[in-house]
Amino acid sequence: MAGGPSHLDLFDPKPLIRKHAGERPAGADLRTERITGGLLPAPWEFRPGGESGLVISDLLPQLRSCADDLCLVRSMVGGNPNHAPAANHLFSGRIDQIHPSLGSWVSYGLGTENRNLPGFVSLSDGGTASRYVRNGYLPGEHQATPIDMAQTDPEKMVRYLRNGSLDRERQQRQVEFIDRINRRQMEGAGGDPALEARIRAMEVAFRMQFTAGEALDFRAETRATQEEYGSSSFGRGCLLARRMVERGVRYVHLELGGWDHHENIEKSIASLSRQIDQPIASLLRDLKRRGLLDETLVVWGGEFGRTPVSESGNGRDHNHYGFTVWLAGGGIRGGTSWGATDDFGFRAVENRVTVHDLHATILHLLGFNHEQLTYRYSGRDFRLTDVHGEVVKGILA
Repeated sequence: MAGGPSHLDLFDPKPLIRKHAGERPAGADLRTERITGGLLPAPWEFRPGGESGLVISDLLPQLRSCADDLCLVRSMVGGNPNHAPAANHLFSGRIDQIHPSLGSWVSYGLGTENRNLPGFVSLSDGGTASRYVRNGYLPGEHQATPIDMAQTDPEKMVRYLRNGSLDRERQQRQVEFIDRINRRQMEGAGGDPALEARIRAMEVAFRMQFTAGEALDFRAETRATQEEYGSSSFGRGCLLARRMVERGVRYVHLELGGWDHHENIEKSIASLSRQIDQPIASLLRDLKRRGLLDETLVVWGGEFGRTPVSESGNGRDHNHYGFTVWLAGGGIRGGTSWGATDDFGFRAVENRVTVHDLHATILHLLGFNHEQLTYRYSGRDFRLTDVHGEVVKGILA
């Protein structure tokens, strides 16, 4: 959720903010990006959901009905209050833009179960891959393949999916010819990992022309399923995500921007919450019905949260000192919360979870020791968690 969704309006109720509205309590002087005012209450109620009674805002009633599958990590701590460095940190464990993203590490570690589809896809309006899904120094085959979820025609969801000039037989001959030339060059050079990655990418791209259309064609779903997810591009993205994972794609990145609410947060966050509530709840229910949720890890969050004190009177500034992400499925203990921020939501104070801890936990759930998933580059072994990170065992089933 690009921009920094407000934990205080969605997942982390703070009754004392309403009691002391407009005041500047201790903790209000944490350094953020802009000048802030007094405490700004959330105008929505928080209610318990499911048998677990996990408390979630009225902004997300559909998601609240899935409470027993969720683990709310209310004690996340980021590394930077600015969007780009914070998002880089969330996805690659570093604030600079040269390191591989989490999805690329997963693709590198697990490979793909479907040789006709990439191991890592990125869903967004416009079909432009997010800058946070790069492969960095990992081989090019682990770069995300962008898919345009705003399109309804599978032929248009991936740019240049079809070759309009050559039929399949002629393309096959062309690919085989280029493959022979490339491999001859590789043999002469004594091996070339970058060229090897390009060869594999070209082979996958060729096969995708004739298989991806079926995977991307959500119109093949029943009318009831399509209506359940809704007609928005984000709803289609959630449905496409389910179709991808059930076909063996290892990692799906689904992005929705607009969460940077420096003003008019009440109106803006309500609109965005309506966009995500039904589709995400439908995704969780659908995965569960199909027996896929136990083996599919769903992670929701942004690069940071928002301040409990106001900005511009009716907005909230960035807050990386304490915010919420949630996880579901894939070995997570549902119906629970982990950690806590202080009484007003300024900073995490109980069971703090860093981005490196989150990455270590995700990799653990996918079967990896995060200290051993490494890639040698420029004379040293790199890993997603650098030299940090501990698995958060308290959220595991």
